[in-house]
Amino acid sequence: MSISNKMRLLTTREKLIITGLFVSKFDVKGLQALGFNGFSEAFNAIALSLNSNPASIKNYRDEFDPYFPNPRQGWHKRPLREYCKKIMDEYRDWDIDSFAAYLKTEISAIGEIEIIEESANPSEDNTFAKRLITGQAAEKYFETVYSKLPEFQGFNLVNTTGLGCGFDYQMLKEGHPFQAVEVKGMTASTGAITLTCKEYKVAQFLENRYYLFVVRNFNEKPYHTVFQNPLKSKLIFERRESAIIQISWATNIQRLIL
Repeated sequence: MSISNKMRLLTTREKLIITGLFVSKFDVKGLQALGFNGFSEAFNAIALSLNSNPASIKNYRDEFDPYFPNPRQGWHKRPLREYCKKIMDEYRDWDIDSFAAYLKTEISAIGEIEIIEESANPSEDNTFAKRLITGQAAEKYFETVYSKLPEFQGFNLVNTTGLGCGFDYQMLKEGHPFQAVEVKGMTASTGAITLTCKEYKVAQFLENRYYLFVVRNFNEKPYHTVFQNPLKSKLIFERRESAIIQISWATNIQRLIL
């Protein structure tokens, strides 16, 4: 079934239910189609991206499990809830490729651009799961918790992710200079993160007004670490240079004689 056949707007709950149906029906192959290595990682990243609880997707998966051939029994002792049955009747016959593509467009804030990006630049570092964890899911996590953190008490948040200014959020508070927050996400609790050249230079300039907010451990239970003035913190950044071959395609537009 074509993605274009599904044009109605979905509620957040419907997106969570459909995700539960997808991972119940396709199990590990479904996770792989989305680029995830495990169920917890998928539940955390997708639910946080939708400002929801990861347990919701697991519960919906368990509800659908008795209706599909997978290793789990699920909630086999109770009937399927009516609104879940409606979703299952609507989507259960979709093939894995169409279903995965549809999910990506519904979960991601940039919709079908996700599919184009993945198709145009296929690589291990360009999977939907990796982009979700290092971008949207980590940012939604920050938006959820920032007001409770002592570093940002009383500050208002302005999302600057699309401005290319070297940080993801501008934090504003009357009578104070603005603070900048760059958000990074990591699948595991430890690992490497990278600052772009612009992010590094802005961090150098803003010093104590620049924060690196790292969301860690999506594959189990996400938590965060905050680094104020990260270039002068316990973190050690190494300069890395790489040569990039850029390919372009040129043509000549000539005057047409009609």
